[in-house]
Amino acid sequence: MSFSRPRCATLLRASRLLSLVLLLAGLAACGPVRNPMARWVPSPNYDQRRPVAIVIHFTDQSSVQESLHTLRTANSGGPVSAHYLIGGDGGIYQLVADSNRAWQAGPGRWGTITDLNSASIGIELDNDGHSPFAPAQIDSLLRLLADLTTRLHIPPTQIIGHEDLAPGRKDDPGPLFPWQRLAEAGYGLWPRGPLVDPPPGFDPWMALALVGYPLDDRPAAVRSFHHHFRGMDGDALDTQDLRVLYALSRQLTLEPVPAPGPLAPGAGISSDHE
Repeated sequence: MSFSRPRCATLLRASRLLSLVLLLAGLAACGPVRNPMARWVPSPNYDQRRPVAIVIHFTDQSSVQESLHTLRTANSGGPVSAHYLIGGDGGIYQLVADSNRAWQAGPGRWGTITDLNSASIGIELDNDGHSPFAPAQIDSLLRLLADLTTRLHIPPTQIIGHEDLAPGRKDDPGPLFPWQRLAEAGYGLWPRGPLVDPPPGFDPWMALALVGYPLDDRPAAVRSFHHHFRGMDGDALDTQDLRVLYALSRQLTLEPVPAPGPLAPGAGISSDHE
């Protein structure tokens, strides 16, 4: 079948017009969302979403492949995602751009942050929730934390677990996660110097809230605190908890800590569980 020259010219013009329309539509899709009610007068004074915390999870699944599928589809509670997944062999996978909001933290809060999805980077670790975390996995996590805190200007102390922001609702990364190792590398909050008894009148609940824990369910908050700082279960505060909380509260309020220096060794080990 052949076309006349006028018809060919018409088809060519139509094709070019369609290409231009598609190009403009693509640029519009990639560009900022503009309100049709207003006149667009762009300003250079803006920035992308800037996360201020990093939330660590475990997948509670059987393999990286299963977790990659879940994080790109849904689980029993609906669609879920995270920015990164780290396998037991140390492999790092990125699923969501750092500048985008991943569905990883859900409802909960940490200190004054009430929408952690909007304010954090989520990192999933391929772990069933009952096994120690692989050394290669933690090595890769430390490299990733170094990159994220440097490149995105996230405070190194603002690295928390999912259960920290959602006590009672979540239990990851759990009591087996090596928070002290992260602290030794400079990430996360951990007591420094020798642990000493707090003075009379010390309020451990105020200290727990100062660290960041929501206190809507106090026993659940203590369980999450125990997982993070003591590596154990339990929903009641004991003497060692008060020492840890006193040290953390002094660090956070910039008060001088006795003999400042190294991390408190074995902060989670105590023989006086009360």
